[in-house]
Amino acid sequence: MKKSILTVIAALAIGVFTNNAFAQTTNPPAAPAPAATADVLATLTSTDNAANYETMAVVLRAANLGATLKGAGPYTIFAPNNDAFGSLTPAQLDALFADPAKLATVLRGHIVAGLNDKKAILAAIRATGTMALKTIDGATLTLSVNAAKNLVITDAQGNSAKVIKFDMVGTNGVAIGLDAVLYK
Repeated sequence: MKKSILTVIAALAIGVFTNNAFAQTTNPPAAPAPAATADVLATLTSTDNAANYETMAVVLRAANLGATLKGAGPYTIFAPNNDAFGSLTPAQLDALFADPAKLATVLRGHIVAGLNDKKAILAAIRATGTMALKTIDGATLTLSVNAAKNLVITDAQGNSAKVIKFDMVGTNGVAIGLDAVLYK
């Protein structure tokens, strides 16, 4: 009995990990997102996302971008997960936190005005092969699909990140999870 329960739990855990770890574009359409009850910044610290995106929420507030992201929007935040921030070197982290203006610049490079959910992004990429978005600082992010059918975002300096979670919906936008920090 215990073995069968453990087997079921392990299978469920593997299924959940596999579903959330890869942003493959060949997945069947997802069920409609639940109604948003908080702004897009708050979605990063919601019960479902806090374990993976709390660092992004904290640094956005530290860079004084919280008030902006609580505005009318809509906004799309390309949010590096906690592991992405953890992969930066101590020197990179120290440099960012020592210079609030640089931190704000890096973070604004992850924010786009407008609502760009999975459906809209994939439709644009299917139509033209890539999708270019302007960040709130005017920099360009290029979205494309790699050979493994993962959505990849590349900044103007050539830094790239893979999308690992789509459509964390807020009342004024959407957050999309990334596995790396751009504009570092």
